[in-house]
Amino acid sequence: MKTIIKILCLLCLPSLLLAVNKPDLFLLKTYDDKKSVVGWVKSEKLDGIRGFWNGEQLLTRGGQQIMAPDWFVENYPPFSIDGELWTKRGNFEEISSIVRRKNPDERWHKISHQIFEVPNQDGGLLNRLKVLRNYLKNQANTPIKIIKQYPITHQNQVKKFLRDIVHKGGEGVVVRNPNTAYQTGRLSSALKVKQYFDTECVVTEILPGKGKYTDKMGSPLCKTKDGTMVKIGSGFTDVQRENPPTIGTSVTFKYYDLTKKGKFKYPVFLRVRP
Repeated sequence: MKTIIKILCLLCLPSLLLAVNKPDLFLLKTYDDKKSVVGWVKSEKLDGIRGFWNGEQLLTRGGQQIMAPDWFVENYPPFSIDGELWTKRGNFEEISSIVRRKNPDERWHKISHQIFEVPNQDGGLLNRLKVLRNYLKNQANTPIKIIKQYPITHQNQVKKFLRDIVHKGGEGVVVRNPNTAYQTGRLSSALKVKQYFDTECVVTEILPGKGKYTDKMGSPLCKTKDGTMVKIGSGFTDVQRENPPTIGTSVTFKYYDLTKKGKFKYPVFLRVRP
């Protein structure tokens, strides 16, 4: 019996290590334009891979170590920083391909680490970012960049900024209260602003296509975290329809509202989550 228990414990060890390494991060709530954000700051919401540096290792949001090249993290600070591993707008799939490799390749030269938070430092957001800015003054060769924060002096600036970002091919905007001390969890002082909503679901079934999509995927049937089923019929390339996501894969889709029955309006595939 002791031997069996020991084997079971060894099998559980990787998941236990993952749980220990999982960083406690801040997360965004959704912006409601009824809420005044005058006096806050705004920045572009970059569509990359979350990269949390704990002072020693680069981790994903889920706590998995990102196998970045040694030269990439060589001049990283001895304190925590949080941001997006990013290349350019509309390039999520390549970013994911680069970051997920166990053996990093030369494409890491395309990656920058766009920082929006310096955890566990004193003061408001701008003071925390200043800690990193001072550190970078003596670090000439680093992929670390600090995301520019713009002050909000009028409420209507948020929608205008969002329109400008989306017009350039960006994903959305983040507005934050710069006076709030560092906190983790889903915060009412850090909000995402988009022209649409998005969420994640797990693929449970692949439905066959019709017409020009005969012998290809028509749409995946997915299940959200709260158990809602959704059929995502658009947003896929022909290559993705020929090579659909496998059952159990987590995908992100966007939608424009909910119906009176709580169904997603116009769900459109965005990406496979790492």
